[in-house]
Amino acid sequence: MIHRLRFSILLCGFVAMSFCLLGCDEETQSAPEADVEEKAEGLKYVELVTNKGSIVVELDEQKAPVTVANFLRYVEKGFYEGTVFHRVIPNFMIQGGGFTPDMTKKTTHEPIVNEAGNGLKNTRGTVAMARTNAPHSATSQFFINVVDNPPLNYVGDARPGYAVFGKVIEGMQVVDAIAKTKTRQVGAYRDVPAEPIIIKSARLVKGK
Repeated sequence: MIHRLRFSILLCGFVAMSFCLLGCDEETQSAPEADVEEKAEGLKYVELVTNKGSIVVELDEQKAPVTVANFLRYVEKGFYEGTVFHRVIPNFMIQGGGFTPDMTKKTTHEPIVNEAGNGLKNTRGTVAMARTNAPHSATSQFFINVVDNPPLNYVGDARPGYAVFGKVIEGMQVVDAIAKTKTRQVGAYRDVPAEPIIIKSARLVKGK
């Protein structure tokens, strides 16, 4: 009888320990899922609504922190609303974010440092900062690569490149349609769409 009682106690202890270990394993397995959710919530997305359709851009804040912060500053202030894609070149890129439909250049904040050496490449669908020949001259203007553009990538001081800071995750068909639009010359500006491609709004949206 004593032996049976001891066996029952041992058996109950083993079962209880098994449940404890199973519970610990479940808690350990759930932690990575929580991390994934936090990382997903940390990503930022901007929707550009144009008169040709919507484009959603995922911003790479980790690799281009200065550029993303600069872009979001313009977005949050409503700077891009009413601006146009003023330079469109088929099989190359579409550029916007600095001019009104009558080709008046908007006043911007100070230029930012060029983060083109962040490892991101100018491939199809990526979004990068436009600038002058001076490497650290980007302000508000950006462009979307319609094809892979290796010559725009960072190589070194001799070829400082153009800083990629995001990618199109929705609406690439809109980008392609804009890239095919007819263009004309307006004053000193070439490759200006004959029909204005207007950014009606630019706003932060939840992750896709």
